[in-house]
Amino acid sequence: MANLKEIRNRIASVINTQQVTSAMKLVAASKLRKAQEQIFATRPYAFKIHEFISEMQASIDPETHPLLKPHTELNNVLIVLISADRGLAGAFNTNVIKKAESLIKDEYAEFEASGNLFMLCLGRKGHDYFARRGARLVGDYRGYFQNLNIRHNDEVEDLIREGYLEGKWDKVVIVYNEFRNTISQNLIAEPFLPIPHERFITPVMEKFTDEAHQYHPTKNFKDQYIFEPDAASLVNELIPRYLNLQLWRMCLESNAAEQGARMVAMENATNNAGELLRQLKLTYNRERQAAITKEIIEVSSGADALG
Repeated sequence: MANLKEIRNRIASVINTQQVTSAMKLVAASKLRKAQEQIFATRPYAFKIHEFISEMQASIDPETHPLLKPHTELNNVLIVLISADRGLAGAFNTNVIKKAESLIKDEYAEFEASGNLFMLCLGRKGHDYFARRGARLVGDYRGYFQNLNIRHNDEVEDLIREGYLEGKWDKVVIVYNEFRNTISQNLIAEPFLPIPHERFITPVMEKFTDEAHQYHPTKNFKDQYIFEPDAASLVNELIPRYLNLQLWRMCLESNAAEQGARMVAMENATNNAGELLRQLKLTYNRERQAAITKEIIEVSSGADALG
């Protein structure tokens, strides 16, 4: 009977866990809807200004703006890692951290060895991981996604841009999860500064651009726009806005991807708990049946002995 009691306790524990994971799935689904609305509203403008800046670069001298001009020497590198503040999202955080580690190993191992690699981690998981490994962290942005807003984004973008202009780092790369759909994400390592001359296109951006151009074919860039007063002045005005918007888009992409990953993880956990419950109840019924049979045999044996 002690065995039956243990099984009953385990069944009760699994039921409680299933209720928690089911509730967390519903919360994640609600947050995902809001996150999707934000990213779907942001993407068209972000992608268009990205395309505009890239095409405009061909019409101006890179020397006209310091954020377009690569530094003479590459001495220091900043990697911005966008992770999450919470776990229970499957492999979401693990994958983006592995992507950053792979990037460092393949391209910036010498900078890490010489202490010239800096990490700016948005989200607790990435920050804690690299802090434990002695990385040179810039700022502390744990809890960043607990209150995700454009004002905090402005502060981070200012820090990155001013650091580049002051020569603290000569190259900036951002590693993040791009929201593809509810069940999948694209791992992206996107160059941020200096603004690359060749346009960087993510899988979602490529699909979005192809669909837009299918209905609105682009003409020659110079034939599309009239610049007043001139292209260089317009670039000087747009670049800070462009950088701010791109960082904001990446954070929204990561936030939507996180909620999707958590919803799927909690759905899988709920289903697994249901399967475990089925097995436990089957085991419980078998053990109970065996115990009852044993008691009947003992009663029968006692009756026979008395007879």
